Amino acid sequence: MANKVETLVASAAIKCPADKFYNFFKFNMNDIAKIFPAAFTGVELVEGEEGAVGSIKIWHYIVGAIPTTAKVLTEAIDDAAKIITFSVLEGDLLLVYKSFKVTLTVKDGLAEWSIEYEKATILSPPPQLYVPLAVTLCTLVDAYLLIN
Repeated sequence: MANKVETLVASAAIKCPADKFYNFFKFNMNDIAKIFPAAFTGVELVEGEEGAVGSIKIWHYIVGAIPTTAKVLTEAIDDAAKIITFSVLEGDLLLVYKSFKVTLTVKDGLAEWSIEYEKATILSPPPQLYVPLAVTLCTLVDAYLLIN
């Protein structure tokens, strides 16, 4: 099978200030489990500094009723453009995909997750379940940030 990177995009309207939303994902992702406990059971920093390129976290979450673990590298941070890119290094996702990268772009009134993936086999499905997960995550984080 030829290596083909495909992309899915999930967008959600946000009401809180773009900087506040962006900084939550840069510095406070560990709080996701308390904001969205139905899907995230934990996010823990295992290497590096919070909010820094090169930091590595373990994400524990549930997608499509399947408990999933991913070791995730913060690959790139662009504060001026409010863009963070995360790449999966290890975990359950890499059983289905050769590569899996997620980029969050935050603008006034909008958060967008771009999911780049390469299927491990022709039978690997597109990660469609991540679209509603990302939208719900944005909605809940936005609501949380509006009152905190």
